[in-house]
Amino acid sequence: MKTVLEAWEQSWTTEMGAYFPGERVVLRGKDLFTELQDLSWMGLLIYGVTGRLPDANQERLLNGIWALGTSYPDPRIWNNRIGALAGAAGSTSTLGVSAGLAVTEALLYGLRPLLGAAGLLLEAQRKLERGETLEEMLANKLNKASGCAPASGQASKKRHRLAALPGFGRPVSSRDERIAPLLELAGKLACDRGPAVKLAFSMEKVLQQSGYRHLYLNVAGLMAALLTDQGYTPQQQYQLCVLCSSGGILFCAADAATHPPGSFFPMRCASIDYHGTAPRQWRTETI
Repeated sequence: MKTVLEAWEQSWTTEMGAYFPGERVVLRGKDLFTELQDLSWMGLLIYGVTGRLPDANQERLLNGIWALGTSYPDPRIWNNRIGALAGAAGSTSTLGVSAGLAVTEALLYGLRPLLGAAGLLLEAQRKLERGETLEEMLANKLNKASGCAPASGQASKKRHRLAALPGFGRPVSSRDERIAPLLELAGKLACDRGPAVKLAFSMEKVLQQSGYRHLYLNVAGLMAALLTDQGYTPQQQYQLCVLCSSGGILFCAADAATHPPGSFFPMRCASIDYHGTAPRQWRTETI
């Protein structure tokens, strides 16, 4: 019997597609040049990830999620900062955006909360079908998070609660300014009344009534709800949004490239409150 390495030597079995030099490109069984040429970039992305051709509203919804939810041009945002640093240092936009995207895999920000929120909504739906209430489910998760948190520090307890309920709460401010415009767009596209969206806002209501005033629905939670209602799995949602922060990172890299080298948020050594090892005198010995 062949080993995995032997079975796959010089071969790759795939349903995704292939490039035939000088002839054509096939993506999931369709000719890119003759059958998919009218798809927008978002439409092509959806088809490539899911294997299903989207309708116009699904394309516009994903486009809105990218544009309204993740394209902030502020270099103070953690992943944008890397793009800006690359631009100010004279590096390339490609390297800046690539590095910025790499750190978008954060626990409380970026793509992991989206993946977690999608899973949380599906878990909540399953538990409701088994007869458990939202109050019970959310209380169990928050109690478990509080038990795992260190005894000292409200900030630490807050972080554990945010990690326990991805899609709810924000480290910086409790209310998410992106909810209203994204929900307005979803309403125009008739995508705002699905069961996952209703469930997400029901969970928010329960949290508020239970005294967790900082745990409002955030944009990751709304994105997950909207995409779940379109039939996308949590992993597909993650894949559809892998590059969604690239716009904001690129904007900051392009802007910083017009500034003098070294001008991006410089800090004096005297501004650092250092409590480590005191300065040492190094000895030079002749051997």
